[in-house]
Amino acid sequence: MIAALAPTAGFLPSPSSNGFYVGPLFVHAYGLCYVVAVIAAVAITARRWEAQGGHRELVYDVALWAFPAGIVGGRLYFIVTSWSEVPPHWWGVFAVWDGGLGIWGGVAAGALVGIWVLRRHGANVPVFMDAVAPALLVAQAIGRVGNYFNQELFGGPTTLPWALEISPAHRPVGYAQYATFQPTFLYELIWNLLLAGALVWLGHHRKIRAPGLFALYVAGYSLARIGEELMRIDPAHHIFGLRLNFYVATILCLVGIVWFVRIQRGGGTAWLPKVARSGGALLAAGGVLVLAGCGQASQRPRDQAGGRYTASQANRLVVADWVWISSGSASSAGRGKPAQESRYRPSPLRA
Repeated sequence: MIAALAPTAGFLPSPSSNGFYVGPLFVHAYGLCYVVAVIAAVAITARRWEAQGGHRELVYDVALWAFPAGIVGGRLYFIVTSWSEVPPHWWGVFAVWDGGLGIWGGVAAGALVGIWVLRRHGANVPVFMDAVAPALLVAQAIGRVGNYFNQELFGGPTTLPWALEISPAHRPVGYAQYATFQPTFLYELIWNLLLAGALVWLGHHRKIRAPGLFALYVAGYSLARIGEELMRIDPAHHIFGLRLNFYVATILCLVGIVWFVRIQRGGGTAWLPKVARSGGALLAAGGVLVLAGCGQASQRPRDQAGGRYTASQANRLVVADWVWISSGSASSAGRGKPAQESRYRPSPLRA
């Protein structure tokens, strides 16, 4: 096991609280960040959609349906893949203020409901997807600030100047002696903002066939998650020694790349449902392995029987340390229908 690490002079301090009181009400920072994230995503998407000749009212309609669906989908994904981390109370499945929203489930559910709304209004779905892609990345970046206040989504121990201090109550099993960790939430936050900027630049300076920007969003975000999942040590299900979300990110990264290439070659999107079904089958198989016990589930910080580690827990600690060591830590408008929605009768699409 790696020697204990003391805080460095320049470490990022952990927050003293995960929220604040407004009179008798306690406002959770995690929930507040999601509210700000939604507002930012809607504002960015509305501006980009109007630049394509659409009306912002449609953006509001989509957000009204898609964001609640995203929260439900994200929570369901978390419950299915990390059921051992759900608070052991009758209201535990609803305790989203303590974290526990899986991005994959959130984006999938939000996208499906959003597309349903767009089709009802006769809007150009591919163009809208390109408009929303950078906005989603900005929203996800803001949401990661909430992870900071919850002291979650961090990597292995490190003494880097930007190391993140984690309070003892939030340190995983086997890491109680370490004080500072890799701030993987911060890495993702920075990556999301950079990728959002890159997508906006591409949309203005290159002829990207819609929904190519959204495909790049899927591929680019998933690429970052591959590296992040190799660094993180917080509780998660493991299959063959790797975190479940590592496999999900790898599949989605490949799907996003192939999707983008097919779109730019004029292949359209008719093939995507078949690939989605294949990818869904793989994810379902992974879920079955997890639920059947073939995937090892990391435990909470302390074993209630007295702090002893089982053999499987010890094996996971070895894998986590190995990952830490190996990581070096010791649119343009699219073709087809015009962008406007029939309900609001906007002006013709601008190139």
